[in-house]
This record gives sequence, C-alpha cells and structure tokens, in this order.
Amino acid sequence: MDELEGRWQVERLSGALPPMGAVHKEIHGKRGETRFGHFLALPFRIEQREDCSALVYRWPFSILVDKVRKRTEDSWLGETTLGGRTCGRFRMTRVS
Repeated sequence: MDELEGRWQVERLSGALPPMGAVHKEIHGKRGETRFGHFLALPFRIEQREDCSALVYRWPFSILVDKVRKRTEDSWLGETTLGGRTCGRFRMTRVS
C-alpha cells in the first residue's frame, strides 16, 4: 500500500469517465479519496487483490471500484468498474 501513498493526478484514457481536468486522488495508508476540484471528494478504502489494488468507494458509491496496477515508479494504470463491468480507463501520475 505504501507505493500508492501520496497525491496523484488522474488522466482519462478511455470510456465513460467524466472529464478529468481537476481530478486527483489523495491516498494515506489504506484509505483515500478521489477529489473533483476543491469541493467534491469520494472516499475509498484500498483492498489488495490477486492482480491489482482495488480502490473501493464508500456508500452510496460502493458500486464503483477503481482497479489500479503499477506501471512505473510514479504512474499507475487503472480501470473504473461499475458493478464489476469496466466503464473507463485512466492513468494516475504522482504529484507529491
């Protein structure tokens, strides 16, 4: 989980995800949040799975899960799933 610690800029690669201009993730330990600008934050917990780390959102957004896989030291590739079905892909790049 330490590898995910920090602040990450999110870039949409494909799918039905919203525009990602001001989206970032802040992760501390086994918890974090996806922030949309300065006002909206969706909290999540991190679960280690066999092939990825899963960012599992809290209720009422618990149907959403971001599955992320390490690409380089400072970037991860992710896919957002809605009820287990992939609905978008994104890249996270470390900001701090």
